[in-house]
Amino acid sequence: MVQVLSDKAGLLVQALPYIQKFNKKTIVIKYGGNAMINQELQESVIKDIILLGLVGINIVVIHGGGSEISDMLKKINKKSRFINGLRYTDQETMDVVQQVLCGKVNKKLVSLINSAGGKAMGLCGLDGSMIGAVKLAADGEDYGLVGDINNINPDPVNDVIDKGYIPVIATVASGLDGNEAYNVNADTAAARLAVALDAVKLILLTDVRGILEDQEDEDTLISKISPDEIPDLMSRGIVSGGMIPKVQCCAEAVSGGVKRAHIIDGRIRHSILIETLSDEGIGTMISRS
Repeated sequence: MVQVLSDKAGLLVQALPYIQKFNKKTIVIKYGGNAMINQELQESVIKDIILLGLVGINIVVIHGGGSEISDMLKKINKKSRFINGLRYTDQETMDVVQQVLCGKVNKKLVSLINSAGGKAMGLCGLDGSMIGAVKLAADGEDYGLVGDINNINPDPVNDVIDKGYIPVIATVASGLDGNEAYNVNADTAAARLAVALDAVKLILLTDVRGILEDQEDEDTLISKISPDEIPDLMSRGIVSGGMIPKVQCCAEAVSGGVKRAHIIDGRIRHSILIETLSDEGIGTMISRS
């Protein structure tokens, strides 16, 4: 029993320099994947977020909600359509995106944090023109109301932080070209916000261990890379498919001044705390040093 207590005390002591290092600093967490759906994992993430906030770290949560959007579209007998991995968003789909992301998902996360003893406030990219976008024009495709982010106003987020709340942000953007709103990629929004907020860390929660040398072997995790290594990893097929945009977002954040970006496995309980407050860390880190 004494040894168990001693081990627990050792973990707290190990966390101390990280608590001191990140005190009053901002960490942006992109929350998505299975950790949003599985109740046990969800409770773990919520507790991690609250604990980091209580020890003086400014936590900003950016969330997705793709599965919830698909479920709602199915309920109204509308088929989800994807082009190059992006959800085609006509006006009816955009209405559902706003309803689900800014309403149901955002308010549920805020409620979970508040119920667990934290202080959270829900925002979306429309608030204070926080996220501005124009219609995405890529590959000669029409993606509908999918936006290309080209402006970030961090003031609404900083105001919420200054009042002692954890901002929880839904990624719907204000249109800067005549349309009222756009559906935008949550990973991209998290990276751009991390840069605008002068964050020290960007953490992307995913459903994989990180970047793997061998996609079939989780023991081949690559724990650290620099942005300069990414083109080679892509050419060799080590970074491929859905991992490409995540790695590119991390590289963009680091190039914009964020010290470290991390792709971590949200299926592991308390993965955020392991990454932030332990010597070992978890997942793949992208940094210049």
